[in-house]
Amino acid sequence: METDAPLATATETLTLAQWFSPAFPVGAFAYSHGLEWAIDNGSVSDCAAAQAWIAQVLEHGTGWNDVLFLAASYRAEDEIAVQEVDAIARAFAASKERLKESNLQGAAFCKAVSALSAFTIEGLSYPVAVGCASRYANLPLELTAQMYVQSFLSNLVSVAMRLIPLGQSDGQGLIRDLTPLCIKIAETALLHNLDHLSSTTFLADIAAMKHETQYSRTFRT
Repeated sequence: METDAPLATATETLTLAQWFSPAFPVGAFAYSHGLEWAIDNGSVSDCAAAQAWIAQVLEHGTGWNDVLFLAASYRAEDEIAVQEVDAIARAFAASKERLKESNLQGAAFCKAVSALSAFTIEGLSYPVAVGCASRYANLPLELTAQMYVQSFLSNLVSVAMRLIPLGQSDGQGLIRDLTPLCIKIAETALLHNLDHLSSTTFLADIAAMKHETQYSRTFRT
């Protein structure tokens, strides 16, 4: 596994905490990743169903693939390689809304990080942008991947808290219970490459497609 240091420094850890904070202006709160349709449809109606749905998306869908894209862009040898990774990431989006979600968050992340840093990144989908920015900022890949997946987890739980709705305690309990899975996904995915892209979360993909024509919507995806 590729690591940059035995332990992350306080500055590195807090930089990543800032990047993945709800306050960082990527607009993550506006996207449900299809979960809004699943809740509206009744497929996800309580805490247990939300945990199962989110765990599947993390381990067998976007969570796994995004870490592969993040790591590939982090390890890319030059800008051409980064663009190739980004093209694959966009092509792998399962629906129009999934592509929009990744593109818009990526554009917002690029803009925010570039304004704060000595480097500039632009025109990249979200996981690819995070990988590039982490490399340029000399941040540890493993910790970046772990915190990226947990941020994705937290956003999906926030959707469930608002729409099912779940109480604050249930929502925070879900994040606590699924955080070990975030660590597992990051550690395992970093041992692999883009040849291991895979998604078997078919219901989540269909939910994202159905959301495109959902009559009443709170979230953009």
